[in-house]
Amino acid sequence: MKKVAIYGQSHNTKSIKEVLFLIAILQEKGVVVFFEKEFYDLFQTAHLLPKKYPTFSHFNDLNNSFDFFFTIGGDGTILRSITFIRDLNIPVLGINTGRLGFLATIQRNEIKQVIEQLFSNAFKVQERTLLSVKTSPQTTALSEINFALNEVTVARKNTTSMIGIQTYLDEEYLTNYWADGLIVCTPTGSTGYSLSCNGPVVLPNSKSLAITPIAPHNLNARPLVISDSTKIKLEVSGREDTFLMTLDSRICTITENTKVYIEKAPFKIKTISLINQSFLKTLRSKLLWGEDTRNEVKNL
Repeated sequence: MKKVAIYGQSHNTKSIKEVLFLIAILQEKGVVVFFEKEFYDLFQTAHLLPKKYPTFSHFNDLNNSFDFFFTIGGDGTILRSITFIRDLNIPVLGINTGRLGFLATIQRNEIKQVIEQLFSNAFKVQERTLLSVKTSPQTTALSEINFALNEVTVARKNTTSMIGIQTYLDEEYLTNYWADGLIVCTPTGSTGYSLSCNGPVVLPNSKSLAITPIAPHNLNARPLVISDSTKIKLEVSGREDTFLMTLDSRICTITENTKVYIEKAPFKIKTISLINQSFLKTLRSKLLWGEDTRNEVKNL
């Protein structure tokens, strides 16, 4: 008997139609459904679910007996879902009720079709690299969840002044970026914050990372693509003595004397791609690369 987990944002009930439709299809197939507790409580309190379901609220509540992990929301929902999945190798699939959707690629009207494909094994599993972070001295907020699927960013906090980020690659000094901050991203994260800062788009199966400065004052500072085996060290300085560090959407504060160590995480996240999907198709669709009228004949 198959078993799945469902996770979404717990701040509103706008996705109830998608949730009800999804669980109805899964129930027809005899699938055991678990809900993330806060997401479940949102609907249960409003009496919107047809019956009670088992729940999970932490990584320790899951195991590798789960066949799929469904997220309902946007790309940010998938990013938050990895704090539950971690190294359990549960394939994750995002149903997009958000906006752009580079990761959450399944549209509302495709749910039934997608479930049929999943249960007939008409899908591919793609492994995605994560980043792990350590600091010296140790930052309490990173004691358990010290990894990111999209990017790790250091940035200014209580000032409008630029900061300096001394950057080392495999212990060799690269440069001191004078900027609002610095992004280290995976191929998955290359279409996120890094892209908005003129970073490169990197294909998901590339064994690369990208370093992208945020609003650099060095006019010749450019994004840099490096091997994902590279070990990165950052040292931040500025007029204030505290700075922001983010791991995807999670935020913590570091002090000026903190050294930040970033490298490829020891595990990967599995995402599901349907047979008729590809990253290049997603790029053309989401970034409107096919909108050039000179391409109309070729795209027919």
